[in-house]
Amino acid sequence: MKLSTRARYGIHAMYDLALMGNDKPQPLKAIAERQAIPEAYLEQLMLVLRKEQLVQSVRGAQGGYTLSKAPAEITVGMILRALEGDLCVTDCLKFEDSCEKSGGCPTRMVVQKVHDGVNAIVDGITLQDMLSSCECL
Repeated sequence: MKLSTRARYGIHAMYDLALMGNDKPQPLKAIAERQAIPEAYLEQLMLVLRKEQLVQSVRGAQGGYTLSKAPAEITVGMILRALEGDLCVTDCLKFEDSCEKSGGCPTRMVVQKVHDGVNAIVDGITLQDMLSSCECL
């Protein structure tokens, strides 16, 4: 499994906001520069994250973005689902009739375990966990 650029950039942007704290809104340009994300691309991501209520935006000269919740309340899974939709590893888990072998598929158990494992991992990692484990602080 590979994370998309959209997912990676989204996680980086959210980590950046967690790292900077909620004292002062962070301008889009500053986040983009610190995280080496194209500003126009980041703007699209932040619109989605705002719509999903993971970030708040503040308008004006001192405006920018802040997290809408504490870093301990935002999981990587929430970020990924906001940007990518359902984290289903294959369509056969989403739609029973998408595979003619769904009734007796020998790989379904494997796919289900991968799906459950991936979801458990990303739902178990918060932005606070990332802040706490980063050696770059």
